[in-house]
This record gives sequence, C-alpha cells and structure tokens, in this order.
Amino acid sequence: MKKLYIAFILLFLSASMLTGQSRLFGERSVFTQYHLTPFLLHPGATGQNDYSQVIGIYRNTWATFPGSPRTFAFGYDGAIGNRIGLGIIGMSDSYAAFGTSKGILNLSYTIDSPKNKLGFGISGEYVQHRLSNNELLNSLVDRSDQEIVERLDGYSYLDASIGVYGLYDGKISYGLTLPSIISQKLSGDGDSQDSEIGFIASLGYRLDIPNKDITFEPSIYAKKLLYVPFHVDINLKADFLNEQLTAGITGSVGGEKRIGFLIGTQVSNFGFHYSYNLSLHKFQQYNNGSHELSLKLRLQPYQKSEG
Repeated sequence: MKKLYIAFILLFLSASMLTGQSRLFGERSVFTQYHLTPFLLHPGATGQNDYSQVIGIYRNTWATFPGSPRTFAFGYDGAIGNRIGLGIIGMSDSYAAFGTSKGILNLSYTIDSPKNKLGFGISGEYVQHRLSNNELLNSLVDRSDQEIVERLDGYSYLDASIGVYGLYDGKISYGLTLPSIISQKLSGDGDSQDSEIGFIASLGYRLDIPNKDITFEPSIYAKKLLYVPFHVDINLKADFLNEQLTAGITGSVGGEKRIGFLIGTQVSNFGFHYSYNLSLHKFQQYNNGSHELSLKLRLQPYQKSEG
C-alpha cells in the first residue's frame, strides 16, 4: 500500500512537470470574480481605479473531492504616480500532491484622455512548483525515498506577461493580455517545455439606469492558455444602491463548461463577494461544486498632482 501511494505521488508530479507551464499563469484564471478585479488577469488594468485596494481571495474547486484544488491569493492594486500603477499578488495553490507558490509584480503606464483611458502593463512572476507539504506528513509516505527527496525543492520559473486594458467613455472596457511570453526555468530536473503564445481578451459594457441606482455590466472573456482548451466566459453583473448589493451570473463554453452565480456587497470601503460554480461535465456528480470568497478593502487613493 505504501509503495502504491508513493508511486501515485511520483506519477502525479511527473505529469505535472510535463504540463507545468499551463499553471504558470493559469492559477490566476481559475478565479471567477476576475471581472471585479481585472488587474488579476490584465496587468494593464493595474492602478486605474479612483482608489487603491487590498484584496484576499480563496477558491476551492471541486469541493468535497479528495485532493481538490485550493487557491489563496492576497494582493494590492493602486496608483503610485500620475500615470503609474503598481500591483502585488501573492498566491498559493495546492492540487492533490502538487503545490505551487508564486509572487507577482504588475507595473502599468496609463494614458488618460477625455474619452479614453488606456493602460499598458507588464507582469513579472516568480513561480515554484513542488510536492505539497501535506503529502510529506502522510504516514504512507517514506520521506527517505530518494526520488521524493530529489523532488522536495521542486522547480521554479521566472515568467513575464504583457497586455493592455482600457476604458472608453467610462462605459466600454476592453483588454488583451499575452501571458507567459517569456518563461525562464531557474531550477529543477528535466528540460524546459516548449511554449506557445496564448491570450486573454475581454470586452465589457457599463449600462446605468437613470434615477434607479442600478447598473448592469455584461462582459465576455476569451482565454487560451498553454495546455488549457480555449473557452469563453460570459458574465452579467448587476449593482444596486451604489454597490450595496451585487448579483451576477456567469456561463462558460468551450473547454470549460460551467455556470456560476455571484452575490456580494460593498459597504463604505469594505467589500465581500461569494460565488458558486457548477460544472456541466460529468465529473460534477463526484463533487460539491466550486466555492469562491473575496474580501476587499479600499484605501485612500494616490493624490495626483496638477499639470
């Protein structure tokens, strides 16, 4: 039994190494509330709000299934100059015996005209893949096993992405990100895998209902990442009473087939949102869906100088 369990871990880790680059940028795309915080996917969106913000996100994909993916993220987004935005994101992702940690730095430069606000962004990431610490504590694992010992430190990458994000006439949002255009392996056994250029493209619209204090925001996000099938997310978000109540629905087609629901609130500077997703694949019968929680704290914005 012990040998079989160890063999499973090594097989899973080997498979993850072969497809590891799909997870370099991929952990960010597992979140379904990205349209609330677009700087997670679009570095060009960094620092474009009228406020700075601190965020915390937790997602459990395929809840109740053993070894299901769990992702934590903490971040900051805000302006540090008249045109410069700074984003800092820390993430931890676990998936059965496989764990990923990363630190992300976004920098953006925004050109603001009377009709259009356009941000150019670059994102740098340090990524480390490894065996999950929880697996090493399992009584079935022989920590003296040479193959496990050699993989304890896992392997690491430096990764870079670029993109643009804009807002036209305060209503039409648009963005394009090219993730992982540069990926340099720093450590670990084996050769680097070939990569291909993927993309994340988005288009949204803000519709204000006069005298009703209601805002509708439909949006569409198309994603193609390395080793991840092309899929499209179609979102509809509605805000009531100046964001005191937020509700939304998301449908995904293509490689990802799922439906999701969003509920949340923004009271003064504090925001809380919860979303629940159901997969339309057969695997849904073996889990309790996916749960995502996010907390936001809005901070005093950078005071732009005149002239």
